[in-house]
Amino acid sequence: MTSSRSLLTALGAALLLCTQIAAAQDIRAVSSADAPKAIGPYSQAVAAGKVIYLSGQIPIDPKTGELMKDAPIEAQTRLVLENLKAVLAAENLTMAHIVSTTVYMKDLNDFGKMNEVYASFFSGVTPARATVQVARLPRDVAVEIGAIAVKP
Repeated sequence: MTSSRSLLTALGAALLLCTQIAAAQDIRAVSSADAPKAIGPYSQAVAAGKVIYLSGQIPIDPKTGELMKDAPIEAQTRLVLENLKAVLAAENLTMAHIVSTTVYMKDLNDFGKMNEVYASFFSGVTPARATVQVARLPRDVAVEIGAIAVKP
């Protein structure tokens, strides 16, 4: 009886390990022409199994390539979240699939304005979130947001 349990435990552990290895090998870049192209050596997002890691987006208009660094925080936040939506759409996902975000802000005094726009993009279970003020963001924008989404 004990050897049967040991064998089943070992088989279960082996199956779990095989599943983890298979998931680790299912890593690929995700991109969307409807979001700004990466401006460095990174992907717009990376899919690892059912988890999608979305790179931080800054307020760049994907159609014109125009940087909106002088726009109000509300407009910057809206464009950043629209860019995240576009990357998610490449995987047939929506904002409802986001489980976590990280918001980087140049000035936390703008938090209330950013948060009002942010809230309009989510309903139901809202993502876990960290928000931090940073000394500087790429191209001197006011906000950058990264996210993690999970496929059903």
